[in-house]
Amino acid sequence: MPRTQVAIVGAGPAGLLLSHLLHQVGIRSVVLESRSRAYVEQRVRAGVLEDGTRQILLRCGVGERMARQGLVHEGVNFAFEGSLLHFDFPALTGGHTITVYGQQEVVKDLIRARLEAAGEVWFECEAVAVQGLEDRPRVVYRAPDGSQDALEADFVAGCDGSHGVTRACLPASVRRVYERTYPFAWLGILAEAPPASHELIYVNHPRGFALFSMRSPTLSRNYLQVRADESLDGWPDDRIWEELARRVDRAASLTPGPVREKGLTPLRSLVVEPMQYGRLFLAGDAAHVVPPTGAKGLNLAVCDVVVLARALQDYYRAGDETALRAYTERCLEHVWQAEHFSWWMTSILHRLDDRFEEGMQRAQLRALRRSEAARRYLAENYTGVHTSVRYVEWVPLT
Repeated sequence: MPRTQVAIVGAGPAGLLLSHLLHQVGIRSVVLESRSRAYVEQRVRAGVLEDGTRQILLRCGVGERMARQGLVHEGVNFAFEGSLLHFDFPALTGGHTITVYGQQEVVKDLIRARLEAAGEVWFECEAVAVQGLEDRPRVVYRAPDGSQDALEADFVAGCDGSHGVTRACLPASVRRVYERTYPFAWLGILAEAPPASHELIYVNHPRGFALFSMRSPTLSRNYLQVRADESLDGWPDDRIWEELARRVDRAASLTPGPVREKGLTPLRSLVVEPMQYGRLFLAGDAAHVVPPTGAKGLNLAVCDVVVLARALQDYYRAGDETALRAYTERCLEHVWQAEHFSWWMTSILHRLDDRFEEGMQRAQLRALRRSEAARRYLAENYTGVHTSVRYVEWVPLT
């Protein structure tokens, strides 16, 4: 039976970054990924990096391409009640910004770093079970040829997302799941068209929420709030562009272009407690899901694995399990903070079809317009002052 120190299930940003951080402190790991390398490198996901996430990627030596190609933004905009409100992040946070850089690009950079360091990333190896969690953990997986084998390890890190196998390995007697499902979804497009603005625009409109963002100066990434049971069949490209133009109104000028990708994203919030059991530790979407309104998913995954890497380093260097035992407690600080911010952003920007909630929404939006303290709350949370920025110094400087 093959053996390593840490078996990592999932080659998304969480699993790959954890493997990279462990390698830097001399801890062996193997990453098992059910999909092919081409698939995970082309899978388009969120692309807003908190300032702490940007600094962490630079410190650990995988941020060179991000520094060259990423789009640094010093703020975002809210469009509501016929006007545009700008949030000046550096002024409100003491210098912090955000960087727009696609998640798939982060994944490419991490895969390249792991393979250049002779790291073991086993693509097309699907984890089907995790056994022996209390003493001798092993990940049972299906190899590319269809045969079944097992990888033995000291610890298992579940970084396989919200539909992976590791979350279900927490016994039902200890697993608690807190979840909220929202009554709407996002219809998103990636289009060969210039962005509506050089910064993100969040729109609160009577017809529903819209978001105008970008992946590059020539690729726009735009979203529309639609019903939760919406079908893409009812949304040809022309209708999408027409609706985007209605919702952005006079806040920006749209230039339609060919739609490269189109998809529907249901919105939900979810937290699993505890994030560990025996020698299994969950990280990223395997442990929590946030609505994309607050741009927190990737950034939370980074926070989790930095905490876990630090705890594993303590264990292997000094035999100290204190940080491992405290993993859930430490992570839940940043998880619930980000869950609240994502819920708050979702509640103030989407059409709610509830007169009382709409009144509360207007009051909060107007408070943002008149109160610097309210704008500072948004800016600090958006840039990661209360999440990833706190963990930058935990990462060894390469």
